[in-house]
Amino acid sequence: MIRRVLAPLLAALVLLTGAAQSAHAAGYRYWSFWDRTGSAWTYATQGPATAVPADGDVQGFRFAVSEDSADATKPRGTASFATICARTPAAEGRKRVALVIDFGTAQDAPSGETPPATRTACAAVARDATTAEALAAVAKPLRYSTNALLCAIAGYPRTGCGEQVAGGKKPTSAKPEDSGSGPALGLFAGAAAVAALGAAAVWQARRRGNAR
Repeated sequence: MIRRVLAPLLAALVLLTGAAQSAHAAGYRYWSFWDRTGSAWTYATQGPATAVPADGDVQGFRFAVSEDSADATKPRGTASFATICARTPAAEGRKRVALVIDFGTAQDAPSGETPPATRTACAAVARDATTAEALAAVAKPLRYSTNALLCAIAGYPRTGCGEQVAGGKKPTSAKPEDSGSGPALGLFAGAAAVAALGAAAVWQARRRGNAR
């Protein structure tokens, strides 16, 4: 009796787990923003529109499909500030910011587009300039969404902005920052519900057996 009751509940848990894994596999195609210290890249804690780099900083951008900041793909290349800004002399009242712009791979590119080669640039800008202003000085045209999400650098990609990519499904409009731990939370809640139903079913089955 107990086995007959639990069988469909266990099947429901398996289906729930599979659904959560499918949702967790969803990614977002977007430009991520990075800071570099020495040879290590770290995901930037601010957006390029508010970050104010110092003279001598190295920052990077990478276009890729990622689930979230923990899964984001780092820029490629190891060129230092001295190498990137070697031909850009220091100037009074200005700062130099070394930028690494990685357009990603063909696998992450939108349909019909080919990513340009990774490139570096030295932006000579005002002392109080943001990273977005430094980027605009060397990699126009830039394209932003109505929510100020960076959509394109140097015109790439031509269309799209943070769209969701899940296997072979058609991309849907979404923000990269919306792809947090929702699927995992849903899985735990669903598993708890199934476990509660299972316990109730076992108790009811035993009660019926004792009543006979």
